[in-house]
Amino acid sequence: MTVQTRQRKRKWTLAPLALCVPLAFGSALSVPAVAAEQTPDSVEVRNRATVTKGFEAWRDGTGSPYDLLDENADWTIVGASLVARTYTGREDFLSNVIRPFGARMASRFVPEIRNLYADGDTVIVHFDAEGTARDGQPYRNSYAWFLTLRNDRIIKATAFFDSIAFNDFWQRVTPTQ
Repeated sequence: MTVQTRQRKRKWTLAPLALCVPLAFGSALSVPAVAAEQTPDSVEVRNRATVTKGFEAWRDGTGSPYDLLDENADWTIVGASLVARTYTGREDFLSNVIRPFGARMASRFVPEIRNLYADGDTVIVHFDAEGTARDGQPYRNSYAWFLTLRNDRIIKATAFFDSIAFNDFWQRVTPTQ
């Protein structure tokens, strides 16, 4: 085999690759034009702002992140607490956890965000919250919520918290009727 023959073979093996490169880049370049309407960054910024606003309303006593819950949202409480399970729908969660929780409190339960992260349609909120229970004792806990949003509504949530502190509070304090 001569040098000239080897060069010809190399040209032929590279030729199909040379044709594919512009096609691949052409396809990749057209994707942002289609997706330019809503980039991942804009979704993250909007979701982060939505959740932050919900937490600020909760802190200020003018609302809460629960106002953002979609009617069909699934809320999962992970761990060994007395309320750990998946709640199907907004009303299931509010009536079995949030309202009985509030009925055990003598003062507002006030959150303070430690960290907030957004990635695509998911927002992760790490926060502490505290208030005074009806028995006069403080109730404090630390939480991590993983929230999936769509159209500014929470459609899925997974919550982690100290179940020992929660169970003590839940069993110790009788809710108001």
